[in-house]
Amino acid sequence: MPDTLKAQHIARLTKDFVLYSDMGRILCSITADSVGWHDPLAGCSSAGRDSFLIELEKWGLGPRDLVANVNFFSRIDVANDGGMSYHEGNSDAGSFIELRAEMNVLTILNTCSHPLAEHGAKPVHVAVRKVAPPAEDDACRLSRPENGRGFILTGRYFA
Repeated sequence: MPDTLKAQHIARLTKDFVLYSDMGRILCSITADSVGWHDPLAGCSSAGRDSFLIELEKWGLGPRDLVANVNFFSRIDVANDGGMSYHEGNSDAGSFIELRAEMNVLTILNTCSHPLAEHGAKPVHVAVRKVAPPAEDDACRLSRPENGRGFILTGRYFA
């Protein structure tokens, strides 16, 4: 998350933004989003961390491989003093986000509650499909100059 936020000068995720690796490569692009605000700052609860670690172990990975998460469908507000609060009602039933993997990625999804919220997990529907690579005029590539460079770097890595 640090490189994702720094490179794009953002503190939230939505359509046309991308998720960066710590090497400046683009992991995923957000190609569609009905919510408009996803939380990349608050991290996960202890129960969420434990669940992530259990799934990582299935792939021979451990705590050192755990990276910062995104809380999709959640929004936090940050006060002037730096305090964070959960924003109720950020997404409704039927809300969606579409991610396009720009390279091979291991994605672990977890439905634990947001660490700043007091509600239980909600059901989630996931669909996976093959799509064409992004074109030169792709909105995620063009939304920030840094993203254009990120796509070039990612392409060179796999050339």
